[in-house]
Amino acid sequence: MPFGIQPINKLKQMNLVVNYRKIYPYVKPYLFRAILAILVTLPLGAMDAVIAWVLKPYMDVVMIEKSAQATSFLPLLVIIFSFAQSLLNYSATYLNTWVGQKITMDLKKDLFRKLIHQDARFFDRNTSGSVLFGFNQDAELACSGLLANLKLFTTRLFSSISLICVLIWNSWQLSIIALVVLFGALLPLTRVRKKIKSIMDKTVFSSAQVMTHYNEAFSGNRVISSFNLYEYASFKFNEALRAVFKLGMKMTKRTGLLTPMMHFIISIGIAGVIWVGSYLITSGQLTPGGFVSFITALLMLYHPIKSIGSNFASLQMSLLAMERVFAKLERIPNIHNGPNPKVLKGIKKNITFEHAWFAYEPGRPVLKDINLEIKKGKTIALVGNSGGGKSTLVTLLPRFYDVTRGAVKIDGVDIRELDLDSLRENIAIVFQDNILFAGTIRENILLGRNDATPKQVQQAVHNACLDEFIASLPAGLDTPIGERGTKLSGGQKQRVAIARAFIKDAPIVILDEATSALDNKSEAIVQQAIYNLMKDRTVFIIAHRLSTVKDANQIIVIDHGEIKETGTHKELLARPNSVYASLYTTQLK
Repeated sequence: MPFGIQPINKLKQMNLVVNYRKIYPYVKPYLFRAILAILVTLPLGAMDAVIAWVLKPYMDVVMIEKSAQATSFLPLLVIIFSFAQSLLNYSATYLNTWVGQKITMDLKKDLFRKLIHQDARFFDRNTSGSVLFGFNQDAELACSGLLANLKLFTTRLFSSISLICVLIWNSWQLSIIALVVLFGALLPLTRVRKKIKSIMDKTVFSSAQVMTHYNEAFSGNRVISSFNLYEYASFKFNEALRAVFKLGMKMTKRTGLLTPMMHFIISIGIAGVIWVGSYLITSGQLTPGGFVSFITALLMLYHPIKSIGSNFASLQMSLLAMERVFAKLERIPNIHNGPNPKVLKGIKKNITFEHAWFAYEPGRPVLKDINLEIKKGKTIALVGNSGGGKSTLVTLLPRFYDVTRGAVKIDGVDIRELDLDSLRENIAIVFQDNILFAGTIRENILLGRNDATPKQVQQAVHNACLDEFIASLPAGLDTPIGERGTKLSGGQKQRVAIARAFIKDAPIVILDEATSALDNKSEAIVQQAIYNLMKDRTVFIIAHRLSTVKDANQIIVIDHGEIKETGTHKELLARPNSVYASLYTTQLK
C-alpha cells in the first residue's frame, strides 16, 4: 500500500506525550497565545458552577423562608457571570483558531517542503489523491481538530471540577453516587482508539481515491470528452463515494453507541440521586434548596458528558492524523546525501556508467550491465524501441533513481558521493512534456536561474528561437501562460523550457524526446534551439526520430535494457545486419 496511506498499525505507536513532544516546536512560536487560550477556559468552565450554586440560597431563602431581600443580588450576579462567560468564550474561540491556523500553516510548509524533496519512487507509488489528502487534509485534521477539541475538553474539565465542588458542598452522600456513575459512563471511551484505528486507515485510502478522481477529471477532461467517458468516469467516482459511505457507516457502528450508552448510564445516576435525595430531604439531612442546587449541578455536569463520546472519537481521529503527519515528516527519501558529500564543480573529463544495473521492481531489471564512457563536450544519442530503457538510463545521472548495482561516475567520483543539489545544478533537462508553472513566461525562464540579468534572459530567449513569438505578445515576457502552460502551443512550451535550460547554463544537458510530439514546422524551430543549447556541452539525446541524431559523436542502441550497438551514424549504417540500420531504414520508408 502507498506510504501516504499505509496501515496505521505499521506506524510507530505513539501516545499523546510523544505527539506533544513532536508538535511542541510548532506551538513554541505561539506559546503565549496558546497558554492564554487555555487560561481563558479556566474561568469559562468554572462559571457554570455559579448558576447551580446560587440556587441553594435562592430556594432556601425565597421559596422556603419567603424572603427575597437577602437574595435580590443573585439574578444580577447570574447576568454578570453569563456576560463574562460569553466574552471569555469568544476570546477562547478566537485565540484557539488563531493558534490552530498558524500551527497548521507551519506544518503544511514543512510537509510541502518534505513532499518536493521526495524521490521519484515516492511519486511512482502514490496517487495524486493520497498526496493531497496526506500532505494537506491530515494537517488540517490534526491541528484544527486537536485544538478545537482541546478547548472543548479544557473548558469541560474545569467546568466539571467546579460542578463537582458544588455537588460535594451540597451533599457528599449524593456526590458518591454521582461520581461512581460518572466514571462508569466514561469507561467506554478507553476502547475508542482501538475501535477506529483500522477503519481510519481504510477511510484515508478511500477519501484519497475520491480526490484522485477529481484530479483525473481535471487533467483528463479532453480524453473524457473525446471518448465519451462520462458514464465510465461517473461510475468510478460513484464507486469511490460508495466505499467512503460504507466506511463512514462502519465508523458510526463502532462509535455511535458511545453517546446512547453514556446517556443510559447517566440516566441511572440521575434516578439514583433522586431516590437517595428524597430520603435525605425527608430525614432532614438535606435542604430542598441544596437538593435543587445539587440536581442542577448534576445535570450541568452530565449533559456534556452524554455527548463527549463523539467528541472523544473526533479527538482520537486528530491524534491518528497527527501520527500520520509526523510519520511523513520523519520519512527519509531513498535518494539523499551521504555523509560528507562532495560538491560538484562542473565536469572536467568524462561521465561513466560502470556495470550499471537498475530495476523498478526487485527481480525485474530494466537496465543490465551498462558500461559507457561519455567524454566532456561530446554528444551521445540513445536510440532503440520503446521500453528499451533509454529514458531510465538518463534518469540515473541526476539521481532520480539510484542504480541497484554498479555505479555512475563523473570524473571518477560516484555520483552517490556528490552533494545532490550541486549534482543537479550541473544538469539541465528538456523533457518531452515539459511542465511550465502558472505565471509569466519570464518567471518560467528564470526558474533556471533566478538571479539572471535582463541581458541574460534576452540572450536565452534569442538562443531558444523565441524572439519572434515574444515580440508578437502585447505583454512580451510578462505574458501569463496559465496553469501548466495551457495558453502556449507544444512548440512554444518546448522553447520556453529550452530557454530555461539556457539560463541554467549547466555543463551537462539531457534532451529526452524533446521534439517527438511536435509537427514538422515546430520541430524545425525547436531543433535549431536545441542545436544552440548543445554547443560546448556534454549532451545526452533520447530520440525516436533518428534523423535528429545523425550528428551525434556516438550513438548507443539499447534494447531490453542492454547495449546492442555503439558507433557513429555512418559506422552503424555500414555495419552488416545493424539494428540501427534496420531502424533507420524502417523510418525512411
